[in-house]
Amino acid sequence: MTKADLVELVTSAMARTAGPLISKKDCARVVDTFLDTVKDALADQQNIEIRGFGTFKIRSRKTRMARNPRTGDPVEVAARPVPVFKPSKELRAKVAEERTHPEGTTGAPSPTHG
Repeated sequence: MTKADLVELVTSAMARTAGPLISKKDCARVVDTFLDTVKDALADQQNIEIRGFGTFKIRSRKTRMARNPRTGDPVEVAARPVPVFKPSKELRAKVAEERTHPEGTTGAPSPTHG
């Protein structure tokens, strides 16, 4: 899913639940602002916790040795902060549920054709 797809889905959901109160352009601004706020907070080494969704954190990667793929020479990779996402229990359960029972199925085994 792309950001444009996300904007389209959010705009459609808003139109269904509250009527056409928000334009696609305004919805795109909201999505952009949300994502920029998340990026800025992570850049400032702040954790972001969204209940029922998950937590964005900055984790420190240690210095490590790697290999140059062309030459095979060992190269030291410096320690650096990296963003990580930890899904909430609710999100993990929803993903597992969707995976075992895709939309439109009951979870019952399909009949075999012989």
